[in-house]
Amino acid sequence: MQGNLRQTGNELDVAIDGPGFFQVARPDGTIMYTRVGSFKKDNVGNLVTGDGDTLNPVITIPSGALSLSIGQDGTVSVLLPGVTQASQVGQIQLTRFDNPSGLVSVGNNLFLDSFASGPPTQGTPGFSTGFGVIQQSFLESSNVNLAEEMVNMIIAQRSYEINSKAIQAADEMMQMANNLRR
Repeated sequence: MQGNLRQTGNELDVAIDGPGFFQVARPDGTIMYTRVGSFKKDNVGNLVTGDGDTLNPVITIPSGALSLSIGQDGTVSVLLPGVTQASQVGQIQLTRFDNPSGLVSVGNNLFLDSFASGPPTQGTPGFSTGFGVIQQSFLESSNVNLAEEMVNMIIAQRSYEINSKAIQAADEMMQMANNLRR
């Protein structure tokens, strides 16, 4: 489930370099898991996904914050006006599963845990065993090369066509041979 990391320059974009998922809460309270770290601030400053799902545990960025930094351990710090030192406003936690392929996809890059995935385990990025680190101003991109996959699909399609024509020609030859015996 891990892709390549690409730099975005957006301070609220965070990628997980290694295993783990962000835990988010849907508006109805359902807990979901995602690797998409393209976060935004809602109207009260809470970090939310593009769909408005709240990062869990909730992290609120104070209004008027001059800068924001997110450490590899998930520590979120802001620099406020009139203050010379950054203050910590929260810490992003990651969730992992014994069998991440057992998660149930519900669309929009959201997953639910299942019996097959095992129970969720929360931990601190980079410090807890089995968790990746957070990379600020990066997003995870697909590890699929679209142009290469299109070329492979065309090659497969042409191979199928050639094999189909060879089978058709062999079938026609067999019919002609059967007709000659009569």
